[in-house]
Amino acid sequence: MKSAVETVSPTRAKLTVEVPFEELKPSLDKAYKTIAQQINVPGFRRGKVPPMVIDRQVGRGAVLEQAINDVLPQKYMEAMQEHDLQPLAQPEIEVTRIDDNEALEFTAEVDVKPEITIPDYSGLSAEVDDVEVADDDVQEQVEALRERFGSLVDVERPAADGDFVVIDLVATQDGEPVEGAEVSGMNYRVGRGGMLEGLDEALAGMSAGDDKTFTSQLVGGDLVGQDVEVQVRVSQVQAQELPEYDDEFAQLASEFDTADELTEDIRTRLGNGKRLEQAAAARDAILEKLLELVEVPLPETVVADELTERRRNIEQQLAYAGMPLEKYLEDEGQTLEEFEADLERRVRDSVAAQFVLDEIAGSLELGVDQNELTEHMVRRAQQSGEDPQEFANHMFEHNHIPELVGEIRRGKALARLVEGATVTDASGNVVDLKNLRPDGTIGDPAETEAAAEAATDEAEGAETATDEG
Repeated sequence: MKSAVETVSPTRAKLTVEVPFEELKPSLDKAYKTIAQQINVPGFRRGKVPPMVIDRQVGRGAVLEQAINDVLPQKYMEAMQEHDLQPLAQPEIEVTRIDDNEALEFTAEVDVKPEITIPDYSGLSAEVDDVEVADDDVQEQVEALRERFGSLVDVERPAADGDFVVIDLVATQDGEPVEGAEVSGMNYRVGRGGMLEGLDEALAGMSAGDDKTFTSQLVGGDLVGQDVEVQVRVSQVQAQELPEYDDEFAQLASEFDTADELTEDIRTRLGNGKRLEQAAAARDAILEKLLELVEVPLPETVVADELTERRRNIEQQLAYAGMPLEKYLEDEGQTLEEFEADLERRVRDSVAAQFVLDEIAGSLELGVDQNELTEHMVRRAQQSGEDPQEFANHMFEHNHIPELVGEIRRGKALARLVEGATVTDASGNVVDLKNLRPDGTIGDPAETEAAAEAATDEAEGAETATDEG
């Protein structure tokens, strides 16, 4: 087999492949056997029809077509490997010449991973916000904890912001009830929002037994975005009584003996969470700095596919939340054009980052062991609310494991990238990311080094076992 490659663009290549006829012969023999099993010819048993008879009955062209379809994928992959090209999409293949008993020639045009030159990234630096836990943040957590242990009591007064009400809702348009737009006995907290525009304003000041009608727009169904009349009836008003935040409450709600100890624990946990947010911001900032130094040609088909997928995910999330895109854009203060431009920018940055991190992972020869793959699948399953075993089965059955391995390798490459950079907070302090634990605490450097050495030894042991096997 002979092949040549032509660079159509930095992200697209065209292969021209010539296959000698002797390399086509195994596929040709296979095609004859397959067709012999499919046809009935008087005087011959099924499967025993000679090739010359098949040529007369079916046609040599049909046999050649089947043989070519069988051999093309293999020869295409051989040519890609010969020229060290990594495809990013399905190729556009065209058979350009068939000389029976001589040669087959075809072309394959395909998007390929661009060649990227990674500069020295050891001197990168970035600044992130300080880790600050405000008293208001702590108080918000305290109030949320008190609410978990609060109780509801009926009140003989109009509903106010923060009260709980039991309501019935009926929507009508032109005096006719809207199908599917009615609920009964629903519990709702006044001021919570996120349901029907105007509902909170209507409920304020209503008492048990009161009715009120207001105009709103439905967020789902056939009449989404259209004005409807909504009648709301309140059958119960309740206020929430919260327990005192004292030592007795601390012992009830936690393992701590005093309210001060519980408050300090809340502050510490919030600090750990802020530290993880700081680390994420640091990784984003360092990666952004590197992307500014690297020219990454982007295949437009990959960008277009990713844009389509991102839009679909956003539409699904908005539909699940019962929010029209127009309402989302209004809340975000964006026009549709600004939203699309921002989405495309983020997609292009994401695709470029993947290419850069893949290049770094390859240059560092970063691998993935079974434990890392398992932990990653469990984490992905938890994020999507799926059973880990079912998630793993789906990944294996649909051949998504290479994608997961790529995600892990890119994560490792980003970690190496950040380790070689200098990150400081707004106060000028160096941010310790190397010893940061998954829970947001800072580990002992000696423990981190010991864990790294153990992981290296385990990986080397696994590699040796694989080689010996």
